[in-house]
Amino acid sequence: MQLVFVYGPPAAGKYTVSSRVAELTGLPLFHNHLVVDTVASVFPFGSPSFVRLRERFWMDVFEAAVAEDRSLIFTFQPEGSVSPGFAQGVVNLVHGAGGKVLLVHLKLSADGQMDRISNADRAAFGKLRDKTLLAQLQAGFEACERAMPAPDLVIDTAQVSADEAAAMIVARLA
Repeated sequence: MQLVFVYGPPAAGKYTVSSRVAELTGLPLFHNHLVVDTVASVFPFGSPSFVRLRERFWMDVFEAAVAEDRSLIFTFQPEGSVSPGFAQGVVNLVHGAGGKVLLVHLKLSADGQMDRISNADRAAFGKLRDKTLLAQLQAGFEACERAMPAPDLVIDTAQVSADEAAAMIVARLA
């Protein structure tokens, strides 16, 4: 089993790059917002039930994928409502079953995030689009990113296109 774990700040291109990797590899894309949107339709973001159910849903999918030897791509934004050990727990689960994890950190400067945050395509998943709120949350996002396991690949999406980033990830999978 191979898990491509793509993470980074808002507007770094996690969904766009991961979609291209999925197209190139045929791996399914388990996009973070699929679970976030589902759970948030019933429970307020950040509430105890939201946090518990979101993480349980993520882990249930990973556990089933490991059990069935099913590879996938996962997008993730480190932020304060996620358990601090979540990412390492996912890595441990996959490694414990003999699988491999490719941790990919998509980087984008705070200015780059501000430039992209209000893009219309972000509305499709109800993603953060408010520049003022982004500025307020920025330090927390950065602290959560620093707590992530060491990445295998770091890509600055201000420096390369989504297609180039996807090609870099696929090359690491080969």
